This record gives sequence, structure tokens and C-alpha cells, in this order.
Amino acid sequence: MKIQKLLVANRGEIACRIFETCRGLGIATVAVYSDADARAKHVRDADEAVHIGASPAPESYLNIAAILAAAKESGADAIHPGYGFLSENADFAEAVETAGLIWVGPSAAAIRSMGPKDEAKRIAEEAGVPVLPGYRGEGQELETLAKAAREIGFPLLIKAVAGGGGRGIRLVNKAGELKGELESAVREAESAFGDGRVMLEKLVQQPRHIEVQVFGDAHGNVVHLYERDCSLQRRRQKVIEEAPAPGMPEDVRAAMTDAAVKLAQAVGYQGAGTVEFIVDGSKPLAIDTFWFLEMNTRLQVEHPVTEMITGQDLVAWQLLVAAGDALPLKQDEIPLIGHAIEARICAEDPADGFRPGAGLILEFGLLQPVDGDTIRWDAGFETGDRVPSNYDSMIAKLIVSAPERDAAVDLLVDTLAHTQLSGVPANTGFLRRCAQSDAFRDGTHHVNWIADQGDALTHPPSEHQHASVLAVCDVRLNDEGARMPWDIRDGFRSNAMPVRKVAVAVGSDADWFDPADHDVDADTPLPFVTDLSPRRFAVTTGGDTVLVEVPDYDADVEAVLGGDSVSAPMPGKLLSLHVKAGDTVAKGDPVAVMEAMKMEHTLPAPRDGLVASVEAAPGDQVSEGDILVHLEAE
Repeated sequence: MKIQKLLVANRGEIACRIFETCRGLGIATVAVYSDADARAKHVRDADEAVHIGASPAPESYLNIAAILAAAKESGADAIHPGYGFLSENADFAEAVETAGLIWVGPSAAAIRSMGPKDEAKRIAEEAGVPVLPGYRGEGQELETLAKAAREIGFPLLIKAVAGGGGRGIRLVNKAGELKGELESAVREAESAFGDGRVMLEKLVQQPRHIEVQVFGDAHGNVVHLYERDCSLQRRRQKVIEEAPAPGMPEDVRAAMTDAAVKLAQAVGYQGAGTVEFIVDGSKPLAIDTFWFLEMNTRLQVEHPVTEMITGQDLVAWQLLVAAGDALPLKQDEIPLIGHAIEARICAEDPADGFRPGAGLILEFGLLQPVDGDTIRWDAGFETGDRVPSNYDSMIAKLIVSAPERDAAVDLLVDTLAHTQLSGVPANTGFLRRCAQSDAFRDGTHHVNWIADQGDALTHPPSEHQHASVLAVCDVRLNDEGARMPWDIRDGFRSNAMPVRKVAVAVGSDADWFDPADHDVDADTPLPFVTDLSPRRFAVTTGGDTVLVEVPDYDADVEAVLGGDSVSAPMPGKLLSLHVKAGDTVAKGDPVAVMEAMKMEHTLPAPRDGLVASVEAAPGDQVSEGDILVHLEAE
């Protein structure tokens, strides 16, 4: 029952990735797209494409009827859900099969058993898999949850029962925080998953996140393809992943992979799945230091690192299993070769609280060759594409491999320095600093490590900024093409030493800059300059993209005198307002909460003052720059 034409019910990088395997297997491909993605890379990469609705995900990528109609229109005989969106939706899996199509994924029954975290942990316990203490009951009243919290002890985590991707999770350090964090978790869970139920779980203080890739088929075979370490996270979302896990003893690997296989067997699992474990990072890895976290019933974002260390194409495995074939390899035939690391490239600004960005990509890609064996580039966007504000901020993945972990880390650091993204915010410099850190190199990092580092990781070093400014000065002071003597910028002054200065602004700081006053360390990576306009330059140094402007002071006067309003920093939905006209606020007080890129963002007051007016209401869709709250002028 070979698949002839595959529709991918997804977008971006994962759709492009699946199409690549299909091309090699001779399978025709169909893309689906929303209004926002009409000219997207995944649409260009497919053999054909079908429009499925408006930009909001519920009207397109979460619209089951529209996707099934697209499959019928295109003549597709199979659907691959990718990850995210409908990939773990049992109703979607059933609807695909009811329509007579091949579903590339586990059965609806397996999805239902592993989807709700409370049910998954019950099944794990019955299968003999270690599970953390917590509350997984049906009662969702505050009194019930508060009683359970006292019995578990603080600190603890609130987790959405239907959660995933770090959403619907809140840390509660003491009893007084429970009510507020619970309300926030429920609200986010209802928004993201349509299910506000939560569970409570004892907190592991220095957790590592280690997961096992499993695969099953319709013939009763279940294997693992070793483990991945995904401990480098921010806000409980993965940042850098690697395989195998650093410091993994063979006996612990055997125990963890055996537990993962047992769980998959317990639910008759078919297809690709990932069994996640939380590990006590304060101790060396041991058989009694890991506990079952959850099972993801889909292909993971980080699957390429497993492909790199095993030499297998996991998408090809998925298509074989969906067509009814047996797994291509037995357990003892699956190799473990070298070390691989993946970094998620996102259109977001780490220095501004990881604010997601949208807009036109002016330059994007690796400034060095990609050989495919040691460097792999999985991208959903290219230079000239637009990043929409409606979806997740990840736009590409950089994957490297080497015979040993140290060499793989070195290769990642060097390649990130040669990664350029301009036009939208970029996290590449942040990723490079994470990979360069002693904690990551030593393998002692944990899930909370990034949050503990503060600005050291999120803000570019001054050397990078100096190198970027010097590069712009070189452009502005370049005399090439000067036709008259007074066009030459050699700094000549009558009866005085020459002075060569350029007025530049980096971020909100503007000043006259003399290149002679600033030395750049020889170890600082070479800057790459992109002209955004005659007075604006995006300069990438060591993965950090810095916006350098030559100010127009007259035009900037109004901006300099600002500070009397709270504006939307990005497109999104206004969830709540904490002030009304006449309220007094202090600098930093929470004024409003927005939702953008599937995450909540709290907007603070820019200064002490009196609220003059409120210009928006909860539920409003706002654009970047829209004023939400006015303060009385000082």
C-alpha cells in the first residue's frame, strides 16, 4: 500500500523537511497554506498547494474540514501532520482514516492514551515506568488543588493536562502564589489546547530533560533510536538539543530506553514517538534519578540529531510504517555514531524578553558551505520571505555533527558566527553564547540554567557592538566614488589634526563615534553588513544582529520626548488590562497582558504617572505600535 501523494497538514520548516524525503522516495507532495503563507517557502517546495483559509490558525491549520477538503481536491491518499497544530489530535487522526486516507502517525487510541498527561502517567505507572509524585485527579476546584498542593509540598509545577511545547506550565514557590498562577495556567491552556484542566507535580530543582526516540509498527515491533538531551530551555521551550545525552552511562541508557520501549508497547504504539523523562541534574546520571514526564505522539522538532547519529531518515520510517511495512531495522542493527547538536533559529529578540518579530527577511542563511554530513540546515524561510505574526517564531534549525561532543560544540559555535538573519529579530547570538558557555561545554546545564544567567546570555557583548559600529563607520567613511575634494571624508581640518567621526545610534543610544577610539579584539568574529536603507544598517557579528542607524535628529525629536504611553510591542491579541483611566501607576507596574506567538507577554508602565486613557479592550487584535494606554503628560 505505497503512498502515492502526500498532503502535509503543516507549514514552515517541518513541511519543507517532509517534502525533501518525499522527493527522494518519488512521492508527490501537496502543501496547504493560509492567507499569511500564500508565498511561503513550503508552498514553493511542494508539487502543488491548496489554500485552506484565513491567517489565524483555527481558520486554517487547525481547520480539519478544510484540510480534508484540500486532500480530496488534490487527490492526496495520505496526510502527514508534522508537529504542532493537529499532530496530536486524535479526532483529526480518526477523521483522516474515516475519509479513506492513510494517516502518517500513531493510532487515535494511542494519541488519546498518551495525550492527557494524567492518563499517560497512570499508564506509565502500570507499565513499571518511574513517575514523579503529584496530583492527577479529576477535581479541578481551587480547594481540591490547594489541598493536593499542600500534600505534595512546595515548590511545585502546575501543568496543563492537554499541554505541550511548554504552554500551560507555571511554577508555584509558595501557597500564596497558587491561585494567581493557577488562573494564568488555565487561561493559557484553554487558549492553546481548548482544555483548561491541570495537574500538579513535585518540582525537581535542577532538572535535566532527556527523551528517548521510539518507533513501532503494525507487526508488533518496537525499537528505540537512543536518547536526546533537551535540557537547554527557556520558559520551558527547547533551545538547543543534542544526541546522545552528555555523560550518559550505559546502564542508565539501557534502563531509560527499556522504560520507553515498555511504555510504547503498553499502548500498541505505531510510528514515531518520543518518551520524555525529567532527570535530577544535581546528581550524576543513575538508574534512580529519572522519571517519566510525558510522551509526544508525533515527530519531534529535534528529530534531526537522532538522524545524524543513526544515519536514518525518520520521516522515511514514518511513511513506511504508515503504509503497513515493518520497521527497516531491528534494535541491534541501529548504530550510534558520533555526536549531533541542533540549535533552533527563531525570529525573536533575546535582549527584549525574547519578543517575537514579524516582517520581511532581508538576508538569511549560512555564510559558509553546507556539506550535509557535518552541517545541516533545515529552514522554512529564505531571503525575501515574510515572517507572519500568527504562528511560532522558529524559522529554521541548524544541526551539526562530529565524532566527539567537543568537536560538535566547536562546530556549532563557529557556524552560528556565520549565520546571518536581518530584517527581523534574531536569536543566533544568544544561541552562540549558550553553546560557548562553560556549563554547556561541561554538560552541567539544566532546564533552569538560562533563566539563572540573566543578561549575560541575552545581551550582545560590547565587543560585538563595537565591531558592528566600526563596520558601519567604514561604510559611511568610504571615499570610493568621491568626485570632488570636499566629498572626501579624510577628516581634514585647517591648522588641526584630522578627525573622522560618524553620528550613529545603536538601539536607543545615539552618539558621535570615532573609530580611532575603539579597538576590537582580534578574536571578535568578522561583521557582515546589510544596508536596510541609506541610514540604517543591520550588522551581524558573532551571530548577533545589531541595528546601527545614522540618526536624523529632527525626525527623532518626538521619539526622544516620548514615554507617555504603553504600546503593543508586536502584533497579537490583548488578553487583559490591569488599569483604567485615573489609576496611578509606578514604573514597571503590569499594565496589560498580550498573547503573541502562542505566549503571554506582560507590558509594564514606562514611568510613574497617572493613567489618562485606555485605548483598547481585552480581546482586541492589535498591531505593532498600537497605543494601548496613555499616561498624563509630565
